[in-house]
Amino acid sequence: MNPTVVTNTCDSAASASEKARVRMLADRGEPLFYANWDNAVFIHYEADPEALQRCVPFPIDLYNGRSFVSIVAFTLRDMRPRLGGRISQWLVKPIATHHFFNVRTYVRHHGEVAIYFMAEWLSNRLSVALGPTTFGLPYHFGKIDYANDGTGGEVHGRVRGKEGTFQYRASLPDELTTCEPGSLIEFLLERYTAFTSAGWRKQFFRVWHQPWQQCSLDLEVSTDEVLATTGQWWQTAEFVSANYSPGVPVWMGWPHRIAA
Repeated sequence: MNPTVVTNTCDSAASASEKARVRMLADRGEPLFYANWDNAVFIHYEADPEALQRCVPFPIDLYNGRSFVSIVAFTLRDMRPRLGGRISQWLVKPIATHHFFNVRTYVRHHGEVAIYFMAEWLSNRLSVALGPTTFGLPYHFGKIDYANDGTGGEVHGRVRGKEGTFQYRASLPDELTTCEPGSLIEFLLERYTAFTSAGWRKQFFRVWHQPWQQCSLDLEVSTDEVLATTGQWWQTAEFVSANYSPGVPVWMGWPHRIAA
């Protein structure tokens, strides 16, 4: 049974979403793609700020002095270019739908809050080849099995890469809501800019979507060995919480170079 949506006016999240939409459309040619991010499971860890900062080339963004790394397990579905019609849709069809397993942290650069991708596993080999050269993304190939649609009242998934395995399972609550203003969950979920780094090249791209409809999960991680390959932050990290969202339609922007 899928959870029902509970209306909860969240001015902060809605404001962040609207500001992100305006900011994206202020740049000519945006967005690059439309897509859906479906059945997202967020798994949050608290990390030592100093250890985490040594793994990240941008200043860490803190919440009340605390730093975090989040896992996001979701399915990218029906990605298509904003321009070009059926021809461009046909050209990107081989990479339009597949699973993602993202390891990300929270950063702030020149006053803009964002996420930074530490590592990502994808179930599509062609996307793995394209991502580093176009967006500077740290892609790895993985065999990914998700059952995140809430069938049977639970979600579960397994990611297997050459670097290791990650596996989780959780029961799914009955209600969805938006994030409480100023809450840790809002800090962790409502992000609309991503910074990337590939060697000397640093880039960013922006996204836009409506605020996440989400619920907390009582989640169990049975295998987490893949995270040990993402940096020394993991040595003292502690599991904090988890969330589920059925997903959002999303705009995905062009990559932009960050000046030195």
